[in-house]
Amino acid sequence: MRREFPIILVVVILIIFGAFALGIKRTKTIDWEESFNENSTKPYGLSVFYKELPYLFKEHEIRTVYHQPQSYLAANSEDGWGDHVAKGNYIKIGNSDYLTPLSVDELLNFVSNGNTLFISDYYFAEEIHDTLGIHIGFEHNPNKDSISKLSFTNKSLNFTEIDKNDGDYYFTDYDSIYTTVLGHVKTDKKRTNFIHTSFGKGSIYLHLEPKVFTNYNLLKDNRHQYVESLLSYLPDNDVYLDSYSKYQSGYDSDVEQESNLSWFLDQLAFRWAWYTALIFGILFMIFNAKRRQRIIKIVRPLQNTTVAFVKTISNLYFETKDYKNLIDKKITYFFEKIRTDYNLNTNELNDVFISKLAAKSGKKKKDVKTLINYIKLIQSKRAYFEGNLVTLNKHIENFYS
Repeated sequence: MRREFPIILVVVILIIFGAFALGIKRTKTIDWEESFNENSTKPYGLSVFYKELPYLFKEHEIRTVYHQPQSYLAANSEDGWGDHVAKGNYIKIGNSDYLTPLSVDELLNFVSNGNTLFISDYYFAEEIHDTLGIHIGFEHNPNKDSISKLSFTNKSLNFTEIDKNDGDYYFTDYDSIYTTVLGHVKTDKKRTNFIHTSFGKGSIYLHLEPKVFTNYNLLKDNRHQYVESLLSYLPDNDVYLDSYSKYQSGYDSDVEQESNLSWFLDQLAFRWAWYTALIFGILFMIFNAKRRQRIIKIVRPLQNTTVAFVKTISNLYFETKDYKNLIDKKITYFFEKIRTDYNLNTNELNDVFISKLAAKSGKKKKDVKTLINYIKLIQSKRAYFEGNLVTLNKHIENFYS
C-alpha cells in the first residue's frame, strides 16, 4: 500500500487540477450561422420566437411539425389517419428549399381548403415560384453599417431595421392582379419584400427576411414589434410551425446533442458537488480494486436437451396435423430397428417375414401379424387421420412392451 500511495496522490492532484481547469470561464466564439432552429439559443436560432408563439396566438394550439408536409397534412386531413384535422396557419421560417413537389402540392391543397400559409425565407421551393409566378432578386447592401430598413404598406404598423445584413432579397416579379404588396425593404431603393396572394379559399403570405424572427433581432431594441405586426396578418387560429428541415439538414446539431449536465456545470455549487463526487468515486475504485476477490464465474454443465428437442419436433408435426409425415416416419423408424436388432430384410412383408420376426422377437405370431397387416393397410391409404396414427402407435408400443 505504501508503494501505491505516491501514485494515488499524483492521480488526486491531477484530478483536482483538471477540475480547476474546467471551472475556468472560457471565451466562447459566437456562432452566427443561420440555423433557424426553434431549439437553438444562438443569435440566429428561433428559441425566443418559439417560446413566444403561445402568447401571440392565445387559446390556440401550437403544434411543431417534424415531418414533410406531404405526410403530416395528408395524415391529419379529413380522410387521414392522424389524431386531428389540420386547420389554421402553417408557418415556415427559413430552409424552405427542402420542400418536395408533393409537399408543395399538399401545402397548396391545405391553403385552398381555407387555411393560411406563411413562409419567411430568401428563396422558396421552385414549385411555389412557378405556381404563383414570382421571381426574386438580390441587392447588395452598399452601406458600411449593413443596415436594412423594413416597413409595411400600412403606415400604422411598426417598422424596424436590421443590422449585419449584407444585402436584401426582394420580389422582382409577381402577379399584380391577385397579389397585394404588404411590406418593403429599403437600402438605396424601396423594394417589395412582403406580399399576400389568395389561393382557393385560403391565403399565402411570402416574406423575404427570415432573420427578423431570430433571437438576436427579437431581443434587440423594439424589433419584436415588427414580428408582431407581421403575424397580425394571420388569422387567429391554430399554428403549425414547420421544423422538418432542421432535423434533416444537420443545422445547429450541437443544440440537439447538448446534454442537460451542461446547465449544472454552469452553476458553481453544482459544479463542485459534481467534481467532488467524481473524485471520491475514483478514489473509492482505486482503494477497493485489490481488496475484493474477483467474481468466480459459475460454469454450468451442458444440459441434455434431446428430450425437449424431440417433444418440440413432435408437437410441431402434431399441431400442423401432418399425420402422413408422422406415420411414414414411425414406420421407417420401426423397420430400421427391426433390421438393426434382428437382422431381417423388411422389403417383403410376407408370412415368412412374420414368422422370422415372431421367432426372433419372442412375440406371438398373431400379434406380429396384426401389426404388419396394419402397416401394409395404412401404407395403401391415400388419406390419413389422427385415429390411424394413434392405432399405429398403439400396435408398435405393444410390440416393444
